[in-house]
Amino acid sequence: MRKKNKKKSFRKKKLKKNSKKGIISPFLFFIAFLSLFSLTNLIMPVGAYNEKINNISIGLPKINLDKKLDSFPKIEKNIKIAEDAENKLLKVINEISEEEGTGTTTANNKNITYIQILQNPNDLDLNLKYAQQQGKMGNYKQTISTLERLNMIYPDNVEIKLYLLSVLVQIDSPEKANTIIEEMKLRRDLEAEDLATLKEIEEELQDREPSLWTITLDTGVASVWSNNVGSVSKTRLKMSSDSRDEFGSAMYDRTGSGAFGISLTRPVGEESSFLINFAHTTSDQYEEKDDDFQSYGLTFGFDTSLGNQNLSPYLIMSKTDNMTDADAFSFMYGIGGFFSVGERNSFSYGYAYTDSKSNHNSEDNTANEANAIGHGYTLGHDFIVNRLISTSIGLGYSDSDANVDAGNDAETYDFSLAVNFAFPWAFVSASSSHSFNDYKKADSSVVSDMARSDYAHTYSLALTKAIGDFFPFIDPNRSLFINLSYENVDSEANIINYDYEAESFSISLSKSLKLN
Repeated sequence: MRKKNKKKSFRKKKLKKNSKKGIISPFLFFIAFLSLFSLTNLIMPVGAYNEKINNISIGLPKINLDKKLDSFPKIEKNIKIAEDAENKLLKVINEISEEEGTGTTTANNKNITYIQILQNPNDLDLNLKYAQQQGKMGNYKQTISTLERLNMIYPDNVEIKLYLLSVLVQIDSPEKANTIIEEMKLRRDLEAEDLATLKEIEEELQDREPSLWTITLDTGVASVWSNNVGSVSKTRLKMSSDSRDEFGSAMYDRTGSGAFGISLTRPVGEESSFLINFAHTTSDQYEEKDDDFQSYGLTFGFDTSLGNQNLSPYLIMSKTDNMTDADAFSFMYGIGGFFSVGERNSFSYGYAYTDSKSNHNSEDNTANEANAIGHGYTLGHDFIVNRLISTSIGLGYSDSDANVDAGNDAETYDFSLAVNFAFPWAFVSASSSHSFNDYKKADSSVVSDMARSDYAHTYSLALTKAIGDFFPFIDPNRSLFINLSYENVDSEANIINYDYEAESFSISLSKSLKLN
């Protein structure tokens, strides 16, 4: 969190960050790029989830076991076993489908999404192809969940069990694998070939040393074009010590940034994982230098489940070296969680405690006036409308208590609504967020007899696409993503300084690499 002097209030800085982007000509480029995407076919089933949609800025990371499982070591022998199990399943699938009446033409679609699985949970053909599809992408958690459900529906099918076993071995999940092996040993209807495969998997588990840590490198670059980077008011006037002056800050600017992070993840039992992440971001503003900085972050997180609750407590420490401002430090801890209700609804919630400070030095002798303790609460709801559309609703409340109350202490109320489209050619999200800010005391450096109060409406449109869908030889695993976004911020306030409009356009590339 960056700190400004007394004249640069807490909320102004926050809204400024939202407005540091795009001009009209890049937005036309965005439309042209959108039309290009419409000519392609997406192979990745983006409709189910978007955990691979990365953002290069340093913030609260999403700690999710789904992302981590795909980085466990894969052994060539086990991949061969998995392929054999798939082939056996394909041979018997027509017979099972005829007996149970589960056949469908839906599975002929290459891009099977999780929403289709929710709508057809008993369709053997569809579910098997979805499991194969997810396995090839490295999303083994989805593969396992699908195969476990099929195993419950068809408990006598040996091929499904062997396929599930082969995947569990690949991701180094010995406890689940050994449980299935012991159950299968009690069966008397196994063929000699199946017994040999079972023995081979068991020997592999016995010989393998357990994996402890997985190391992942996340990288990204971005460029942002802004038409009102300085949050200049609509009248180009501002109040300063109860006097009206001209707003002389720059409006048009461009910012480039790059980021990398290293994550170490270790499984804890079958349902939990522990994360350590170090991240670094550099930002370079081309005209002015307000957004030139180097930031460093260290995160500790734990992802686990308790009943139907998925919980993620975390601890984050960060340092920001600003070129034109005091160095800033922050300490944050909190917890996030979510749970599902039925097949289409999920609810999320969270709490965060933040202690932010800035250096008091000769270049900025008022920076520490904005040192603050903050509390934040969030509540969200996600709903799957159909195979194409999903929605997200968010509520938030935060309270900041600073060293110097005037112009810094504020309460913020947030509401947001997003509509997501899982098109065959890309994942597109349109969102509208509303923020109401009430400051507790008047800032005499601006207006001495009026406490600031403002409302900001932010509209954004974002698109994500895997480069591998265009150029498979460059990105065969479809792990390099291009992200395009447009944002418009309209702020209305009782003080003219914060009554402004801004828009931005950004383009970024992000990629995750497994190092072991």
